[in-house]
Amino acid sequence: MRILLINPKSKLPIDVRTQPSLGLAYIGAVSRRRGDEPRVHDGDVETAPLASVVREWQPHVVGITANTTQIKAAWRAAAEVKEIDANIPVILGGPHPSVLPEESVVRPEVDVVVRGEGEETWTALCDVLEHETRITHHASLSSVLGISFQAPDCAVIHNPDRPPIKDLDTLPFADYGLFRMAEYTNLQPTQDAVDGSRSFSIMTSRGCPYRCSYCSQSVYPVRYRVRSPEHVVAEWRHLVRDRGAQEIGVLDDAFNVQRKRVHAICDLLIAEGLNHVPWIMINGIRANLADKELLAHMKAAGCKRTAFGVESGNQAILDSIDKHLTLDQIRAAFQAANAVGMETIGFFIIGLPGETEETMEQTIRFAIELDPLVATFSMLTPFPGTRVYQDILAGGGRLLVDDWEDYVFFEGHARYEMGAVTAELQERKFHEAHRRFYMRPRRILRTLTRWQTWRDLPRTVRMALRLVLPG
Repeated sequence: MRILLINPKSKLPIDVRTQPSLGLAYIGAVSRRRGDEPRVHDGDVETAPLASVVREWQPHVVGITANTTQIKAAWRAAAEVKEIDANIPVILGGPHPSVLPEESVVRPEVDVVVRGEGEETWTALCDVLEHETRITHHASLSSVLGISFQAPDCAVIHNPDRPPIKDLDTLPFADYGLFRMAEYTNLQPTQDAVDGSRSFSIMTSRGCPYRCSYCSQSVYPVRYRVRSPEHVVAEWRHLVRDRGAQEIGVLDDAFNVQRKRVHAICDLLIAEGLNHVPWIMINGIRANLADKELLAHMKAAGCKRTAFGVESGNQAILDSIDKHLTLDQIRAAFQAANAVGMETIGFFIIGLPGETEETMEQTIRFAIELDPLVATFSMLTPFPGTRVYQDILAGGGRLLVDDWEDYVFFEGHARYEMGAVTAELQERKFHEAHRRFYMRPRRILRTLTRWQTWRDLPRTVRMALRLVLPG
């Protein structure tokens, strides 16, 4: 079958870097393995209108991925497909429809929602659609685990969940051949001499054993699974030698949970001479599981930059969000990274439930104390399905957004209010955090001596003004 996979155009603030959808890269890979002919249309980089692609390609099945900020764009894309040919099955997947499947299933432009991990469900669904591409007999869908759909009598049917994939090594490598790689920007970037280096993402594990209340991982069952070091490095080798990767971003949410596995991956990268390509930890690693020995080995294997989810400089607030982390453990992790010469990013959240102006002040002071290369401050965005979302609604809080497209969390606007955590306080401390962290004389000098500042000067200025100035 001809498969069209769509990543709707994201509604993101200016200057956010783009990268291919890893989820679609995996769906494309399992489609190709099944014998289908997949094609990707990424709204973030494509110039050809979706309608012209659908008319030209005449897909048998369309799959669309969506997070919360993309969901309305996903519906628009689905409607566009149906306007051209109402008989094309449109399948929706991704984080948002996984949490709120009924919201999408009842829409006339959506036929099926795939919930949760998609590869095995997508394969099973395509096995059905290959024989019934018009979905005229909904009874045929009853055997496919992990999907939701609307029956002819308008009843919404949620089939039982599909168990998580036990052996991740059985999955094919993400298929980046489906993407126009030259159109994507590099990840953060790490390159000192390459402008717009070829960057690829890799995931070596799935899930997270931790249950932070604000994180989308808390939506899914606790099921942490890892790929074997050999399988990981085989894909790494493919990216470097076959795809020409000049930078690799690891997207794991819990990369360093199994210490021996990390050491094994690093040993193999060094042994195969793959450590000349810099790699970075996009989503960070656990600070309580990062010490000098581990970080030094990662650096020797090519890791140039890691991030840590700090979130708050107040221990009581950290405890309230189930971070299972202490301030001293965070300090030790940054000290270890500095000792081995690894660049650091710190993620900080302003406006967690129960905060006061003093706890926000403690977070700003903690960020200055840790002094990472990059401090990323964001105001809490309560995404649907997370525990913090439910806690805010149950605690008498008020959401300040009524449109999914307004859930972009890098913008300087509060997303909720509850008790002392007012929108005014969150927004004021958010901008203050950026001013106080980045406008220190030491930081200004450090910024001026970095080559990236001058290479991306217009972007640097725009980002600084947007984050530092209120309004």
